[in-house]
Amino acid sequence: MPPNRSAAKRAAQARRRALRNAAVKSRTKTAIRRFREALEQGEEETIKEKLRQAIRVIDKAVTKGVLHRNAAARRKSRLYKLFRTKPAQQ
Repeated sequence: MPPNRSAAKRAAQARRRALRNAAVKSRTKTAIRRFREALEQGEEETIKEKLRQAIRVIDKAVTKGVLHRNAAARRKSRLYKLFRTKPAQQ
């Protein structure tokens, strides 16, 4: 039990933020997974659309403060690298 009202409020805010951050992280991971699944299927238009969506979700996570901008840049770079190399192998 928190010792005072302000500590209780801070704990409640932290719980709310943690839930919100978890939802954004989950959305990001799902978008990346869907892009990778599209790569496996090999349909060019679907791949481009899923990449666009994944990049958009990652950028939104940065604006919400869930991801650091350098971490987002790293993730986007890896997705672009997969996009460039994977279709050439098929």
